[in-house]
Amino acid sequence: MDMTFSPEEDAFRREVRAFVKEALPSTLAAKVRTGKRLDKMDYVTWHKALNARGWLAWHWPAEQSGTGWTPVQKHIFEEECVAACAPRVVPFGLNMLGPVLIKFGSEAQKRHYLPRILSDEDWWCQGYSEPGAGSDLASLKSRAERRGDHYVVNGQKTWTTLGHYADWMFCLVKTDTSVKPQEGISFLLVDMKSPGVTVRPIVTLDGEHEVNEVFLEDVRVPLDNLVGEENKGWTCAKYLLTYERTGIAGVAFAKQSLDHLKQVARDQKKNGRPLAEDPLFAARLAEVEIDLLAMETFNLRTVSAAAAGAAPGPESSMLKIKGTVIRQQITELLRRAVGPHALPFVPEAFEEGYNEPPIGPDYAMPLARQYFNMRKLSIYGGSNEIQRNIIAKQMLRL
Repeated sequence: MDMTFSPEEDAFRREVRAFVKEALPSTLAAKVRTGKRLDKMDYVTWHKALNARGWLAWHWPAEQSGTGWTPVQKHIFEEECVAACAPRVVPFGLNMLGPVLIKFGSEAQKRHYLPRILSDEDWWCQGYSEPGAGSDLASLKSRAERRGDHYVVNGQKTWTTLGHYADWMFCLVKTDTSVKPQEGISFLLVDMKSPGVTVRPIVTLDGEHEVNEVFLEDVRVPLDNLVGEENKGWTCAKYLLTYERTGIAGVAFAKQSLDHLKQVARDQKKNGRPLAEDPLFAARLAEVEIDLLAMETFNLRTVSAAAAGAAPGPESSMLKIKGTVIRQQITELLRRAVGPHALPFVPEAFEEGYNEPPIGPDYAMPLARQYFNMRKLSIYGGSNEIQRNIIAKQMLRL
């Protein structure tokens, strides 16, 4: 695979860079760069800027308001956004539900929901994990009973990211318990304003309220909100997870973090010399960089195949494993680089307007929080252990 960018691709990079510089508010970029807490309007501001340019659904087909970009253009776009400290694009509607609706949804569902995802009129969350059914998702217990022109849903979802902001949830439920687990699951769209839906916050180790638990008690869901066929939701779920797992690899985020790590290693001193010159630290840094370069190449090959019509298979599991390990290694090396200055954890420091002087270098303050947050990467989207099983079954035929 030729990794040299063409003149057209270099020109596209300049176009993206110029757009991001003009459209991304400097105050928002500063919040991202310094690790400040983002609220819903921060994400919406960036979503609307991208949508106005026609660049929000960059991975959707052109006929569905997508950009029609090549895999390399998508890669360049993501790199430039991350380098400019733009907020992430919230993935649940755009990156997860959107592709599922485009492939499995009815024409009425596409006409109604896809434009509302682009306009931010609807914010989505993911109703997959349950207490006792996370990586083993097929063992979920939430039930949907068909009654006339609607389903009645009862159950509980957990680790629901940004569920406190969501208008809708795409949800996996059991609709038939008489067959093997994967064959009795359906994919429903649930209005979060429905009677019987209760959202309760989960405050994580880093002090953040990002995830929630959602209780569903006799929630009525119209039959029209079934995506695909009844009892065939596992097919939708697997299709969605391949896109989620590929995204978790986070190549652009890892590259930005690695550049930051290199700068920190040059700034920090050990025995009077830059830490980057310490043989042991330099060796660990080089190992991570080599792994990241290899993963970037593999990621481009995977998205190229997807652009040709092949949905990612075991490749997405491989990217998920390696991507999460690399991102965790980088945050660990950052903490090692700044030493005891990475220990203090002051939750209020991440609020906008906090002006107390930092303890140690200004880049040390977010490191403990980032380290804690990165621990979850190897669990959500299907744990890395589960991904190894998928690879073994699909590639080694075990």
